[in-house]
Amino acid sequence: MFTGIVEERGRVRALERRPAGMRLSVSCRAVLPDSDVGASVSVSGVCLTVVERDEEGLSFDLAAETLARSTLGDLSPGDPVNLERPVTLSTRLGGHLVQGHVDGVGEVLAVEPDGTLRVALPDDLERYVVEKGSVTVDGVSLTVAATHDHRFDAALVPHTLAVTSLGERRPGDRVNLEVDIVSKYLEKLARRDG
Repeated sequence: MFTGIVEERGRVRALERRPAGMRLSVSCRAVLPDSDVGASVSVSGVCLTVVERDEEGLSFDLAAETLARSTLGDLSPGDPVNLERPVTLSTRLGGHLVQGHVDGVGEVLAVEPDGTLRVALPDDLERYVVEKGSVTVDGVSLTVAATHDHRFDAALVPHTLAVTSLGERRPGDRVNLEVDIVSKYLEKLARRDG
């Protein structure tokens, strides 16, 4: 479980194709402590397991399912990734409850000079995104400022633009989206009782 409060913007060191998927290596510093082999780390919104650790960073194996459902297969060496370690029982929950299970891939429509991020939504996620609700974009917990047909806007403050990969996003970029888990549970409960 994560909060969507990014601890560090890492950089892709290497991507290696493998028979069952891919190995992703990321340079990082802040998330190295407590990220031993077997630990979970959110990488641009995807919960991954550390398979190698050295003084320069971490490596993860990406299954075919992960590559099919996220943007991690689009990465190239040098690309930025948002990194966050899981919450602990003594961690403040500054964002919202984030699982690191990508629900779909959206497309950046614009990053306006005022910091407004516009993202196109897949049709099957639109009903879960509500004004003033929470959404995770590439692992960053955001508050939805407005909703429109098949898209939403979120206001990015200068700090978020500076410390996450969202400041480097351009129109046409694909982003990982995770909607608020509570809305999905409520929908399922309502269908059962209805």
